[in-house]
Amino acid sequence: MQSVGGIMPPRLQKWKFYPMRLLVTLLAAICLNACGFVGFPGVYKIDVEQGNIVTTEMVDQLKPGMSRRQVRFILGTPLVEDPFNPDRWDYPYVKRNGMDVLNESRLTVYFDGDTLVRYDGDVEVDHAASEVLPDKPEADTDS
Repeated sequence: MQSVGGIMPPRLQKWKFYPMRLLVTLLAAICLNACGFVGFPGVYKIDVEQGNIVTTEMVDQLKPGMSRRQVRFILGTPLVEDPFNPDRWDYPYVKRNGMDVLNESRLTVYFDGDTLVRYDGDVEVDHAASEVLPDKPEADTDS
């Protein structure tokens, strides 16, 4: 078979364009990596909250001797129930904006069987609000 014009076009060799392909691929990879490193300007990042929100009012309601059910009612379901330590519940909380941590707290509750023994963590407790106030003021009995 002969071609229409009688002349075949010259064949280009693949190795001739190999450095150009490598350069374009490398340039594209660098550009994509730079976008992730610098970030896009003007892009809004939402605040992401993860974990259990535990307030001081909730912690003030905790009293030693409470049952697990009562603690779960006040604080909610714990985020971490360790299968190797069933007498410990963890309530972590993190609020982030992108990679920046805006707020972080944790509360750990310890039980002995079904009874609350103690708790500790970053949540501040207002001891003045948790004091027991008398129901009725005592009347003077000076007759």
